[in-house]
Amino acid sequence: MMSPEIPGRSRFVVCGIACLVLVFVLAPLLVTMALSVSNGPFATFPPNGVTFRWYLQVLTDREFIAAASLSIGLALASTFTALALGLPAAFALNRGELPGSGMIQSLLLSPLIFPVLITGLALLQFTAWTQIRTSTLNMYFGYTLVALPYVVRTVTASLLLVDRSLEEAARTLGANSLRTFIRVTMPQIAPGIAAGALFSFMIGLDNYTICMWFTDAQVTPLPILMMKSMTRVFDPSIAAMASLMILVGALAVIALEKMVGLRRAMGI
Repeated sequence: MMSPEIPGRSRFVVCGIACLVLVFVLAPLLVTMALSVSNGPFATFPPNGVTFRWYLQVLTDREFIAAASLSIGLALASTFTALALGLPAAFALNRGELPGSGMIQSLLLSPLIFPVLITGLALLQFTAWTQIRTSTLNMYFGYTLVALPYVVRTVTASLLLVDRSLEEAARTLGANSLRTFIRVTMPQIAPGIAAGALFSFMIGLDNYTICMWFTDAQVTPLPILMMKSMTRVFDPSIAAMASLMILVGALAVIALEKMVGLRRAMGI
């Protein structure tokens, strides 16, 4: 069914509103990137000249490299774990006739509803009760818990769009359940898996709230390093760190678009 045509004047109004929303969303990112190339010793806007020496300073800083390596490692580990847990959970909720499946799904998606601050506090109490004192392990658990609902949500949305007749045809031709899933179902839900992995990775990369509860003097992830740097002096190197994180997110979105398409990944 084709969508109705929008009249010329209304189309102009809609485009204007869309442009205003786009500017509102992108303005903080553009200001941060402008601050990162400021030639002055302090972050000022508009920048006094243009220089990329702050990026060089950040990329050669051992403390930044250590923090970034820790955050990337935690993000990758939590992403793989969220996929390993979320994929079968979404498949069971969509295909299995589980008693109380609605309640189970609501429980799995509950971290999306509760504020991350409350989730972090609950995790802190749980780790204190279980006597788990390793900061890196606690952050890994926290990242996985927060990322899991995104995987379940995106994969579930993709499973709703799967053509079940193709699976039935594969089973009729002699393929077992595992082969049918790998060769027929998996390619159809790949956009949802990719979107869930992207969300999980970005959450693990810059989740300050979880880091705030579990970091210590020996473990400093990237969000904590940026916050500590801001309390000392607000120079353009902090904006350079933020710009690098923005760049990583932008490249991940572009890669997702090139591989599967954003509309397919979001189940649109």
